Amino acid sequence: MSNTDSSSEKAKASLYPWKENPPLAAQASTGSEVPQRKDRYSEMQSAVRFPIKLPISVRSKSGESRTETQNISANGVLFQVVDTDMPVGSAVDFTISLPAEVLGAEVDVRLDCKGRVVRNFEEGGRHGVGVVIDEYRFDRR
Repeated sequence: MSNTDSSSEKAKASLYPWKENPPLAAQASTGSEVPQRKDRYSEMQSAVRFPIKLPISVRSKSGESRTETQNISANGVLFQVVDTDMPVGSAVDFTISLPAEVLGAEVDVRLDCKGRVVRNFEEGGRHGVGVVIDEYRFDRR
């Protein structure tokens, strides 16, 4: 291999780094001990979060409460709760109210969701819950 071939190969390697470091699934197929998927909480954390405060009605095994969202992503929502009996893995139904004036619509829109608690924490005396959205449906009122 000549000097120009060597520098050409290095340039290609920097343009296509996955050829040097194949994706996890490709590494796993070679017999490496590499997990093939991330857990659901890691996926939720990787999505861009928007600090939006919207009214939310939460229904769980322990009852119904009203609060507001702290942030929302494509995968889930974070909100504060008074009831701390929402363990990780528990099912949660919730409705987020999207005001017409925020959407530029004529009527409010409700986002009915089914999800699971993936994070439960206490911070500064307040209880927070992170929920992954498994199903959702828009409902115009």
